[in-house]
Amino acid sequence: MASYKTNDFKKGLKVQIDGDPYVMIEMNFVKPGKGNALYKCKLRNLLKNTVVDRTYKGGDELEAADVVEISTQFLYKQGETFVFMQDETFEQYELSADQVDDAWKYLKDGMKCSVVLFNDNPITMSPPIQVELEVTQCDPGAKGDTATNVTKPAKVETGAEFTVPGFIKEGNVIKVDTRTGDYVERVSN
Repeated sequence: MASYKTNDFKKGLKVQIDGDPYVMIEMNFVKPGKGNALYKCKLRNLLKNTVVDRTYKGGDELEAADVVEISTQFLYKQGETFVFMQDETFEQYELSADQVDDAWKYLKDGMKCSVVLFNDNPITMSPPIQVELEVTQCDPGAKGDTATNVTKPAKVETGAEFTVPGFIKEGNVIKVDTRTGDYVERVSN
C-alpha cells in the first residue's frame, strides 16, 4: 500500500491510522530552534467523524487510505437512510442519517453529489458547493424596513431553515453555500 512522507502532508490528504481512514483538515509546519522539524496535524476520522491532533517528526510516514470519491446522484430518503446511485455503474449506495450529517439540508432528488467509499463501502458524502433551493415558507418583510442587513428565517423545499435577507419571499429560489450554510444570492423572483 502507498504511503505519504511528512513533506507530502497537506490539507485534504486521506490517510489511514490504526485501520481507520482520516482526512487531514489542518497541517502546520513547525521548525524549532534546534532538533527535527515538526508537523502538527489535525485529522478527522471519516468513520466516526471525530477529530484528533497528532504531531509527526520530519521523515515520518503515514499509510495512504484506501478511499475513493465517486460521482453519484441522490435518489431518495427512506426513513433514516439516504440512497445514492453511481453515475456510470448505476450501483446504489445507502448512507445513514449520521453519515449524511447536516448535508440533508441541501439534498434534492436527482442532485449530483460525491460519495466517499472506504474498502468499497460508503462512509460519507458531500453535496455540490452551492445549491439552489426554493423558499416554501417565510414571513413577509416589514413595511418600510429598508435598513441594510435585515435578515429573517426562511424554510426551503428540503425542510431546512436558513437566514435570508428581508426582501426574500415565498416562491423565490435562493442559492446557498453548503460549506457554511450561508445565503449567497436570490436566483429568481
